[in-house]
Amino acid sequence: MRRILLAGLVLAVAGQQAATAQTTNSGTDKFAQLETMLPTPNSYRTASGAPGSDYWQQRADYDIKVTLDDAKQALTGRETITYTNLSPDALPYLWVQLDQNIFEKNSIANATQVGQLQDKMSFQSVDAMTSNFDGGFKIEAVTGKDGRALHTVTNNTMMRVDLPAPLLPRQSVSFSVKWHYNITDQYKQGGRSGFEYFADDKNYLYEMAQFYPRMAVYSDNQGWQHKQFLGNGEFTLPFGDYKVSITAPADHIVGATGTLQNAAQVLTGTQLKRWEQAKSATKPVLMVTQDEAVKNESSRATGTKTWTFAAKNVRDFAWASSRKFIWDAMQIKQNGKPVMCMSYYPKEGNPLWGQYSTQVVAHTIKTYSKFTIPYAYPVAISVHGPVGGMEYPMICFNGGRPEKDGTYSQQVKYGMISVIIHEVGHNFFPMIINSDERQWTWMDEGLNSFVQFLTEQEWERNYPSRRGEPRNIAAYMATADNLQSPIMINSESALQFGNNAYGKPATALNILRETVMGRELFDYAFKTYAQRWAYKHPTPADFFRTMEDASAVDLDWFWRGWFYTTEHTDLALESVKSYNASTRNPQVENARLQQQKAAAPQSITAQRNANDIKQTLVEEKPELKDFYNSYDPLAVTPAEQQRYTAMLSSLTPEQQQRLNDSQSNFYELSFRNVGGLVMPIVLQMTYADNTQEIQTIPAEIWRKNNAQVTKVIVTKKPVISFVIDPFQQTADTDLSNNAFPRQPAASRFELFEQQRPQAPANPMQQAAKASASPMQKLEQKPGSSGN
Repeated sequence: MRRILLAGLVLAVAGQQAATAQTTNSGTDKFAQLETMLPTPNSYRTASGAPGSDYWQQRADYDIKVTLDDAKQALTGRETITYTNLSPDALPYLWVQLDQNIFEKNSIANATQVGQLQDKMSFQSVDAMTSNFDGGFKIEAVTGKDGRALHTVTNNTMMRVDLPAPLLPRQSVSFSVKWHYNITDQYKQGGRSGFEYFADDKNYLYEMAQFYPRMAVYSDNQGWQHKQFLGNGEFTLPFGDYKVSITAPADHIVGATGTLQNAAQVLTGTQLKRWEQAKSATKPVLMVTQDEAVKNESSRATGTKTWTFAAKNVRDFAWASSRKFIWDAMQIKQNGKPVMCMSYYPKEGNPLWGQYSTQVVAHTIKTYSKFTIPYAYPVAISVHGPVGGMEYPMICFNGGRPEKDGTYSQQVKYGMISVIIHEVGHNFFPMIINSDERQWTWMDEGLNSFVQFLTEQEWERNYPSRRGEPRNIAAYMATADNLQSPIMINSESALQFGNNAYGKPATALNILRETVMGRELFDYAFKTYAQRWAYKHPTPADFFRTMEDASAVDLDWFWRGWFYTTEHTDLALESVKSYNASTRNPQVENARLQQQKAAAPQSITAQRNANDIKQTLVEEKPELKDFYNSYDPLAVTPAEQQRYTAMLSSLTPEQQQRLNDSQSNFYELSFRNVGGLVMPIVLQMTYADNTQEIQTIPAEIWRKNNAQVTKVIVTKKPVISFVIDPFQQTADTDLSNNAFPRQPAASRFELFEQQRPQAPANPMQQAAKASASPMQKLEQKPGSSGN
């Protein structure tokens, strides 16, 4: 619809009326600040999102000795933990995590599993439900430094160690734990570690994690984090130094967190030379070749080797061991410091793993360091085994295996590259930027998935990333409220875990970067968060506040909508009204009205009367005509022209120019927020000459009315179409209401020959056919009934 504004004053009045109409808010104010929802700032955690002047965190150092029993798939171990209390509190007891206890028959995790019986169930599913696996830590002793037993209480996956006297601030205590446990068959029991058995060569591959009792976190914001481990909520751990000695069969290759301390004792001379070559190599050097690994598969050493590793300022430790391992390595420099990138994998992983794994590790370290903080650990390892994807400091376990003939699908290739990027990336979130995984999965998985997306795009142009692009999350966000939960929810309570904790937060950050903040502001704020909280324990409030503090962008509306609700993006362009400013020149305006009148369609009555009425009475009797039969109301009179001239002389030159500006086009656009999630309006305008322009209207346009707004757009060229979110960058769930004029959604249908319904199966007939002898089958002619 095109309308003419009578004067510039009319424009101003219309704008005032539109603003007045928007002052009535709809429902809860989506732009209300989050102060009442976030914890009160204090000297530990500031209002800016930075650690406060009194920030503290605890420390746990470990000296661990474990022995792998390859014949029984079991582990025995002994550790000494030195716990330092840097809090202002006296601690009468300590809490230790016993994560292997999730595999006990009567664990809370097993008891609270839900599910339904189905018509078809896999052997693995039934095995899991009926398993007699004797899992969990078998704690043999917990003793103090003096060798005396300490009183302990085990509550499922948590063990309380009662101290002889409260541990005072700035004091340390050492105690020892002796234990053993049966290693899980990862394909049967699942979990984040375990073994894989290779029937062809009768060998085992071990990926070992949560293999030792670990200290829980005691923090300023919640005290002890001792929520039970139920499976989804992962691990929250303090930083410390580790010395770990791993005794394994002598023909095993062992890789682990940290640096190998006794290479001369456990590696061959050839392997030591190859290690030196890897320090200056531009592509991975094979420490153990495939031929050597295949030959080693038939070895059955009766002796053992002890591999000793040391790691400083890490929050955890993991390792892998097998006689099947191929091992390659390549050193890179990151921020001037050497990082040895390595991969361990059986021959079943080739050719994929030899070609890609270590290259992906190196690429991930470089790219994450660019977007966060420089990687400061000396090694980064990717291991291929039964665990599909799991992360630990300096080492991770990853899936992605080709077929036996060495071929693989595109999905397997990119799935393997993506999982390696993701798990190596976890070195940054949460291994260094050490968020509380037990409570907030999104703080490690979501932030990590976002940087994974950036890293994938720098690996290969148009990389088929699974998560990150807004269009990929739209279908999930459009699901019913009872099928999803807010991001800000405990890990164990989240519905659609992958979308909730990985996809949606990763997409939210991508939208912040590309659409809300822009890359420069976002990248600086995101890097500031990483720098502030490296090797510390951040909370969601620290992240939210830092992103705003470092950018000067008020994002409370964004956190509220994306993280605290299940609302979705669905912005509709409901109507467009077109205006031009009146020149108030009677010569111009009356001529335009004449053209409008002439162009107006003749009514159907007038069309038929022209044929049916041969002569009107006035036509028959001209004496009936008077002044009005010849009067032209659009003819310009001298008086009208004089009034126009007088009005024109009263205007300033600038006002006269505005009045005669016939090139400006005014459009009033009505927008409605259907999905409830306030977002910027990305508006594409296509002009009559087929050129296009993009305008991004900030989300604050919704601040006075969260549900419906109008906006006046002024253009020099006439617009033939308006489209919201043309590049699908806001996760809009319904594109059918984004264009004006409306654009039909393109789709296709198939033509097919209608089939007669098939008769139901006839068991009697099938039985008769099955029992007939070959001769009888030959004798039965078409149409005969047989015997």
